[in-house]
Amino acid sequence: MESEEKKKLYKGGRHPKNDPAVNRYSISLNAEENARFLSLFEQSGMNVMAHFITACIFQKGITTIKVDKTAIEYYVRLTELFGQFRAVGVNYNQVVKILYRNFSEKKASVYLYKLEKQTAELVVLHQKIIQLTSEFEINYLKKD
Repeated sequence: MESEEKKKLYKGGRHPKNDPAVNRYSISLNAEENARFLSLFEQSGMNVMAHFITACIFQKGITTIKVDKTAIEYYVRLTELFGQFRAVGVNYNQVVKILYRNFSEKKASVYLYKLEKQTAELVVLHQKIIQLTSEFEINYLKKD
């Protein structure tokens, strides 16, 4: 009875697996085969080479991921641009507060009118960016 209680006590360490993988195999590849294998592994997008080999052996579906550098660069630039738009919005609020605090009502309204014109130009630019992004997605990011 005491031995069963001792087995139930947790002594630390990793819990044992129900079906551990203990069978190992070794293969040798020449330089050309190794280069081909590594390129297939990179295209699969898998992180663990052993999982990739197992999937190949048992003919499981292997997904290949093709990375489009232009799409990534476009996405990065677009993210930076929207970051700048947020910064403009924050600055816009600060400028309006400063105008009303430091200038007369008439002078502040003149400056705000100029600011509104610039804001309208930014809105038009933003709409063009959205249009170009949708065209980019349709033409270059189609899922076949």
